[in-house]
Amino acid sequence: MAKPVLNFICQSCGAAYSKWSGRCDACGQWNTIHEEKLLSQGPGAKALKTRGRAVPLSDLSSKEPPPPRTASGMAELDRVLGGGLVPASAILVGGDPGIGKSTLLLQAAASFANAGLKVIYVSGEEASAQVRLRAQRLGLEQAAVKLAAETALRDILTTLDEERPDLVIVDSIQTMWADTVDSAPGSVGQVRAAAHELTRFAKTRGAAVVMVGHVTKDGQIAGPRVVEHMVDTVLYFEGERGHQFRILRSVKNRFGPADEIGVFEMTGAGLAQVANPSALFLSERGSPAPGSAVFAGIEGTRPVLIEFQALVAPAPAGQARRSVVGWDGGRLAMILAVLESRCGIPFAGLDVYLNVAGGMKISEPAADLAVAAALLSAREDAALPAETVVFGEISLSGALRPVGQMENRLKEAGKLGFSSAILPRGGKAGDAGGLALQPMGDLTTFVGDVFGAG
Repeated sequence: MAKPVLNFICQSCGAAYSKWSGRCDACGQWNTIHEEKLLSQGPGAKALKTRGRAVPLSDLSSKEPPPPRTASGMAELDRVLGGGLVPASAILVGGDPGIGKSTLLLQAAASFANAGLKVIYVSGEEASAQVRLRAQRLGLEQAAVKLAAETALRDILTTLDEERPDLVIVDSIQTMWADTVDSAPGSVGQVRAAAHELTRFAKTRGAAVVMVGHVTKDGQIAGPRVVEHMVDTVLYFEGERGHQFRILRSVKNRFGPADEIGVFEMTGAGLAQVANPSALFLSERGSPAPGSAVFAGIEGTRPVLIEFQALVAPAPAGQARRSVVGWDGGRLAMILAVLESRCGIPFAGLDVYLNVAGGMKISEPAADLAVAAALLSAREDAALPAETVVFGEISLSGALRPVGQMENRLKEAGKLGFSSAILPRGGKAGDAGGLALQPMGDLTTFVGDVFGAG
């Protein structure tokens, strides 16, 4: 008996089902499962008997030159792309509404046009007049960028076939409509079909295609995850509305390092590049205060110094809160448990608030010791030693584990005037950049030496 065809798709996460259901088991959303016609049922048995062409093979020792790249002149964007724009590449850019994706891509389009590329900007969300007004505000109206406002995918591909551009920017993929798919624009089927056709155009015509994607409430690009697998590069444009800083982060890159970041500052004249993000994130840091710790982190290949801020306050009986901004809440709970069970420092009955200054989001385990230092500093109402950076991973046993690229972290701290570093024992520090090192073996030793407790 043939298996049933899965043609009921969740519009939120892309999960497929054989029948309709009111609630998606994968993401938990209600009333998001809709029936969609599949693009193809696949080749039949007779079709498989037809002889195809032989595929050329090569061995692993074959050498090919690296792909050519075109630099935009925006150093932060080129860094995230891995050194510049690669022809025939498909790039997906995601971010919250209003974070500045269209502004960034319009500035990038103008920069690549000034570098000699033929650029076409296709807007499916805004009229041409709105894009021109943004270009005038940014001072880019003289850039040689061709503009179109269209959502019909067939018409867009026909135009691109005639124009043969070097770079195409599609804003956004959720507004594209393919007449071969019987569903509404923005649905999973439409997003998948549009992304597939645009990626195919990039590979066959040698043009780079940049697609803008909306994000869901939990920060993932809306639509099926298969879209992220289709493209070569996935970038996220992050930032808090209340901060002027914006982070362009690479989470996938087939032509360069992943987890690379570019830092921008939102100004009245558009997005300005930040060449030294460490100095910017620490620019508003005053004299040492309880609850503050400076973490020497690594984002991609770039060392970045970031301030962790903690506040510990008495809580009403049975109503202690744990609030985190810019870090993982589950990891905070682990650090609090280790401090209580291994060091005998309780946080029961206390509200704990943790914030990463500047709107950054940190996922590196090396931040564990800096978080613990900020929490202890806030709880004991004692500031950490001045001009000291902290980094290290904390295990469940309370031991401190070495982290990677310690030398780069220390050199960055030395450049910004820090004089000492608290770090795990046993790591390869190499050139300490002139810093006085305070190696620690476990969390108990750290608590006793730095705060005189434990």
